[in-house]
Amino acid sequence: MKKVFFYVLVMTTLCATVFTGCKDDEDTELKRITLSETSKMLKPEETFKLSVEFFSRSTPYKEVTWSSNNNAVATVAEDGTVTAHGEGNATITVTSKHNASISATCAVEVTTEVFETMKGAVSGVWPAHSTVYITDQIWVEQGKSLTVEQGVTIIVQDGEVGASRAPIEFFVEGSLYLKGTEAYPILVTVASSKRTEEYKYAGLWGGFVGGDNFSELLFDHVIVEYTGGLCRANSQSVLAGLNVADKDRTAQILTNNPNGKIVIMNSTFRYAESDALYFMGGKAIVANNIIHTIGETDNDGINMKAGVQVDIAYNLTFSVNSNGMKLSSSGESPERHQALIRAYNNTIVNSGWRRTKNLKGGSIFLEQNALGSVYNNLVLNCKLLGKTPNLNNPSSNKGGAHWESILDYNFYASGSQTLNNPALRVVEGAEILTAFAGYTHDDADYWHDGRLGTPIMDGNSLIATAPGALDPGFVNFGFNTVALDDDGYSFEKRGYDFHVTSASSPVVAGANGKTPRSDFSGKFAPYFANAPFMVVDGKEYKSPVPSARYGAFGTK
Repeated sequence: MKKVFFYVLVMTTLCATVFTGCKDDEDTELKRITLSETSKMLKPEETFKLSVEFFSRSTPYKEVTWSSNNNAVATVAEDGTVTAHGEGNATITVTSKHNASISATCAVEVTTEVFETMKGAVSGVWPAHSTVYITDQIWVEQGKSLTVEQGVTIIVQDGEVGASRAPIEFFVEGSLYLKGTEAYPILVTVASSKRTEEYKYAGLWGGFVGGDNFSELLFDHVIVEYTGGLCRANSQSVLAGLNVADKDRTAQILTNNPNGKIVIMNSTFRYAESDALYFMGGKAIVANNIIHTIGETDNDGINMKAGVQVDIAYNLTFSVNSNGMKLSSSGESPERHQALIRAYNNTIVNSGWRRTKNLKGGSIFLEQNALGSVYNNLVLNCKLLGKTPNLNNPSSNKGGAHWESILDYNFYASGSQTLNNPALRVVEGAEILTAFAGYTHDDADYWHDGRLGTPIMDGNSLIATAPGALDPGFVNFGFNTVALDDDGYSFEKRGYDFHVTSASSPVVAGANGKTPRSDFSGKFAPYFANAPFMVVDGKEYKSPVPSARYGAFGTK
């Protein structure tokens, strides 16, 4: 994602539209059809009308038939008018009379549950345990705030909606406070019929966007899922210059104001064809979150850029396509300060295995003048060690981390299992079948082995000595059995517990003369663990203090 000039976007979009239109006009073959809605939530007896768009637009074959797979729930007339009847789910299908293999569908959910429909500018309070259905682009204006109370379910209409014909983004230029609790978290999701494994990487809607002027963002006990919609020309993030149309996918949370305040804690981010957290600005605490099943073809769990000052602590990432954490000062300028990062006591599991483009991703990626202290993290069964590309050339545009950065005192554990999928085994000529093979790969971006004369990074880290060695002894996780390329869709149901059963575990005690960091002064001190704390919505929030162990979980 790169900030671009608005007029370039407008001209590019205009040109693309002109040439695409010309091509469509010249080609009369019917190639596909789409519907004006791909999902809809209704109350009994409500109606709405679906319209069909034909590609190419100049095709003469515009006769269609309509059908519903469940007339007891919803019926559809010959003009596309859908009428809701009984509670449940129905699929409305439109099919070309010219070619029966060409069709499109809309998922309809009919409910007797009370819900409010929302779109456009919003503010105030969404009361506890209510249901909100978002039907179009939605935003909080500068100077305004929206508070979402515990137990609220937010259902986002998926697909390219409304006049924008773009996936919905929840854009914030004011303040947004999502205040769930452990007993009653806030759920931000899609229609119930699409909350399935089939759609885990479908990018059904965009995500939350903190714009140039957002003030405060709070996510406490929130579940966000099925995000990563492909941006279109009229996406709010594209119009704001944060994303590029038809290229970028909106992160689950994207931010852009270096002066904004962000607290993300006790929350779950899952099922995204995008990064989970992508911050291009803000003072932030990211703590005690679970991030899993991120990115089929690319994408990172926690991705930090210039303009960020952040503590990242006690998070668990599982099955991220590329990096559990990507820490960069990309985009640095006089107006956007160097990325300042403290990342400690995080557990990163099974990352990097679906990335087939190159060996860029795998666990931790520290680059481009980021000033980071990255320590006491547990990297478990990931594809690669922490990487600091171009560390020997920090002045280049693609340079390494700042020389004062720390990537050390981490534990890289490897089970004995081998990668199941042969298609994922070879990248850039290297065959990596186990995490240990990735950790010992001759990689120019590893700096633990005496490059430049002395170990620069991970010199004090505990690195697996063989596949299956240094077993952490988890309460409930198959260290030597869970598939490396497991996408984690059923993560919660499996009940994994990454606490260890004994204080003699290498997670707590270390091994081979290597131990976790225990002195947390100086560069090892979090930014927001001591006064002045982060104040968001009038409440003080502070980062958790580091622990003298590897990862987010100790003994149990």
